[in-house]
Amino acid sequence: MRPDLAKSYGQHSLPRYTSYPTAPHFSASVSESDYQAWLKSLGGQQSASIYVHVPFCRSMCWYCGCHTSVMKRQEPLATYATALRTEAYLIGETIGRRQPVSHVHFGGGTPTIMTPETFADLVASLRYSFAILPDAEIAVEIDPRILTEPMAEALGYCGVNRASLGVQSLDPVVQRAIGRLQSFEQTAVSVDRLHRAGIGRINFDLLYGLPQQTVVSCLDTLSKCLELHPDRFSVFGYAHVPFLKKHQRKIDGSTLPDSVERHLQSETIAQALVDAGYVRIGIDHFALPDDNLALARQEGRLRRNFQGYTDDSADTLLGLGASAIGQMQQGFVANAVSIKDYLARIAEERLATMKGYLLADDDRFRAEIIERLMCGMAVDLCETCRRYGKDPSLAVVDRSRLANLIADGVAVLDDGRLSVVNGTEFLVRSVASSFDAHLPGSRATHSRAV
Repeated sequence: MRPDLAKSYGQHSLPRYTSYPTAPHFSASVSESDYQAWLKSLGGQQSASIYVHVPFCRSMCWYCGCHTSVMKRQEPLATYATALRTEAYLIGETIGRRQPVSHVHFGGGTPTIMTPETFADLVASLRYSFAILPDAEIAVEIDPRILTEPMAEALGYCGVNRASLGVQSLDPVVQRAIGRLQSFEQTAVSVDRLHRAGIGRINFDLLYGLPQQTVVSCLDTLSKCLELHPDRFSVFGYAHVPFLKKHQRKIDGSTLPDSVERHLQSETIAQALVDAGYVRIGIDHFALPDDNLALARQEGRLRRNFQGYTDDSADTLLGLGASAIGQMQQGFVANAVSIKDYLARIAEERLATMKGYLLADDDRFRAEIIERLMCGMAVDLCETCRRYGKDPSLAVVDRSRLANLIADGVAVLDDGRLSVVNGTEFLVRSVASSFDAHLPGSRATHSRAV
């Protein structure tokens, strides 16, 4: 562990680099007509991925940074699901064929807030509009506190084969401080229900840096989670942005750990997972050695998208739902954030695209450098520059930042190959940001580097 580096670099505000450029740089210069043209240009042989956003929860967790709202009634959910089915149909019709799909991810919010019947109808509509491949990964995010037996059975019936369960922390003190009470028993029952429904691939999401959280409480949570033998863990740092998310104002900022303590929590969890037989993947994912994600890392196929690290090789991501973001070869598209605006656009049988970003050659060049760093902790700058016809001397945007990182032993530049030093992987975002041409002067708000 390097608490000295955590203290030096931990307060920097940096993107998570699940895309490049990041969403704050999207604008209305990309319109619905652009997206339509991009969809029509899709090749019939290349597979795509689908992300379905369900922006509703039964209650609001105070730490949440997602686009979601509290919904107690089923009628608005049914209306929203109808809009999702319509949007899928509109996209399919615009493409002009049933596009092959290799990955489907239901995120939120809480997708399983829908009734089993509504969810099944939605999946059937996706299968009607797209050619979901027989071996496609179909994943869903789950709040264990509300997963019922009928819903678990519906997930299995619909072909869901991966489930991501939000755990965050099992410490009652921390749970009270974040407004999310969830027992270990609730989590265990949900895992059992999913297994009995035939869903064997399970992810757990954990958070560090929460109010009142300590290294001891992190390890206690992890110890309990390991009893349930999930295939993967995602371990994220809590981003405290009460100026953006008003519900986070319920969290007492004075009870949050500093960068050094956050670093200790993160690295202690990481070491415990490695000791338990999990492979460390990038900055925040861990998987069993035979998991697809671990194999992708081993074989150099690891990618990074809006859901984090993935073995998904598709270059096309179709985003469905309010605030959903899609990615095409030409650039990014983003749907209306407001549920009201989203529903209005779909009711008019229009695509919900409100903004996006048209990629330039320099963006693709820098996106590759950043993704290779984030996924493999190294990049061959000379080779990448050669393929893009770029001058290696102009690749680095923030020379001072990179020079300091090299001087502090975070990175090594050897014969054109830039590598992140073992033990300092937690600062790879800092290294990657040296190549971000959009970061200097940007007013966008990002999470802390540590």
